Amino acid sequence: MEDSLEKIKYPIGRFKPADEYNPDDLASWTGGIRTVPLLFDYCIENLDEEQLNTPYRPGGWNIIQVVHHVADSHMNAYIRLKLALTEEQPRVSPYDENRWAELPDVGLVPLNVSITLLHALHRRWSVLLDNLTEEDWKRTYYHPANDEYIPVWQMTNQYNWHGTHHAEQILALRKRMEW
Repeated sequence: MEDSLEKIKYPIGRFKPADEYNPDDLASWTGGIRTVPLLFDYCIENLDEEQLNTPYRPGGWNIIQVVHHVADSHMNAYIRLKLALTEEQPRVSPYDENRWAELPDVGLVPLNVSITLLHALHRRWSVLLDNLTEEDWKRTYYHPANDEYIPVWQMTNQYNWHGTHHAEQILALRKRMEW
């Protein structure tokens, strides 16, 4: 049971950060960030209200919460990127993603608003990433929850994984439910 729950929670596996900066990986990571909104379009296509309110796993978020979470998380990541590029090792604020998923905007704002937001945000994000210098990729921000400095290249690796991770949760649910 534990193995199957792990597979449902992490259908593409847990995040495994790259060990070191390698410019050859950047195109793949930025490409993932560029295209993840299209993946979410596909994930929710033709789902009805009942399906959208179905948790992707027992005790987990429903599809609506997952999509709004990705928008919230990626907005935070984009701001953290801009802070890292414009300040010297800025300290970023952690947030309680579970409490954010329970806020009224998640239940009251139509899902397509966050999908549209993802398209706009990822467009700006990918343009910014496409124009970074070698030095920019190595800039860092400080994340107090992990007590670590995170370089821009590593956050790009992580958010490439993050978008796909949540999209695959929805796609796996659709497959299990035969939607």
